[in-house]
Amino acid sequence: MGAIYIHIPFCKQACHYCDFHFSTSLKKKDELVNSLVKELVLRKDEFKNQTVETIYFGGGTPSLLTIDELRFLIDTVYKNYQVADNPEITLEANPDDLIQSQMSPRALPMAIGTRGLTSNSIYENYLKIGINRLSIGIQSFFEADLKLMNRAHNAEEAKACLQEATNHFDNISVDLIYGIPGLTNENWIKNINTVLSYNIPHISSYALTVEPKTALETFIKKGIIKNVDDELAQEQFHILIEKLEASGFVHYELSNFGKPGYFSKNNSAYWQGKPYLGIGPSAHSFNGNERGWNVRNNSKYIKALEENILPIETETLSITDKYNEYVMTGLRTIWGVSLEKVEQDFGLHYKKYLLEQSQKHINEHLLYLDDDKLLVTKKGKFLSDGIASDLFMLN
Repeated sequence: MGAIYIHIPFCKQACHYCDFHFSTSLKKKDELVNSLVKELVLRKDEFKNQTVETIYFGGGTPSLLTIDELRFLIDTVYKNYQVADNPEITLEANPDDLIQSQMSPRALPMAIGTRGLTSNSIYENYLKIGINRLSIGIQSFFEADLKLMNRAHNAEEAKACLQEATNHFDNISVDLIYGIPGLTNENWIKNINTVLSYNIPHISSYALTVEPKTALETFIKKGIIKNVDDELAQEQFHILIEKLEASGFVHYELSNFGKPGYFSKNNSAYWQGKPYLGIGPSAHSFNGNERGWNVRNNSKYIKALEENILPIETETLSITDKYNEYVMTGLRTIWGVSLEKVEQDFGLHYKKYLLEQSQKHINEHLLYLDDDKLLVTKKGKFLSDGIASDLFMLN
């Protein structure tokens, strides 16, 4: 099983907290889409032994692409890769795009026209080209939070897009952010309840983090915005777990909650160490032994592909790298870290080291052993990345 991730590096405006690669200029959008297609074609041999079960459009803001551009990319995957029946095809989308979008009358010169796309509904047209899962970046239903984060949509657009999206799509994920300065526990609960009122089957939720060189970091340093309160963020994380688990969600990964049957297949592939192909500027790939990453610059990415050069750097992972990565991803999930797998894949020395290093956290009720599996307790979940780093083997 393999996953293809396609990075769309464009946004209408820059969210104050975001450090992902994107551009707010759409001038090179056509060239970029053609370059994505070329990279997909040039790299098909890397995936010749894989069946593509998921295609994920991430960003950036993939909902800025027209229906024709998205279909051009999906058709390219089908023409060049072995694709499973009924693959999960996810589009990350912003509420303002879903509310305001209309199908562009202009198709790419290399695309296949507008056959079969007769609906005025953006949702119906997404379904017709194969997109069967939406990941909608709501973040909050409160205007003060949206303005602080510099989101492009408002609260009413967020609600209106969920109302319409659920009329067309069954498989929807919503993003929420907690730990926002000024977000009270009462309003956080209202955010969760609002999503639940639309019967959304998947929620991804993250603590607001202050990344270097972002506008958020600058505003905090200048005292314009209060700093993030880690204790409040931890409180809101536990509120989230309690409310969602009571509503039938499975907390299957640190930041992800899904109803049974609605876990993200794409992200689960990452966490379970399966191969994935990252297409687009800044996208990462993994084949089991090597990790690769594309150049983080749109112009350099386009220029390289115009010359039939793949703008990618790679590194071969050592056995210790693989062990550390397995521990990091395993502790974030309900699947945990298998002691048997550690011994089989990395050796008895790594298993003994893991057990020795984990004992302190077991004594503090942050980790526990369930037969063969090392898992994080509820108390330890918010701290799981830090706990994992204590279990890493240093080269």
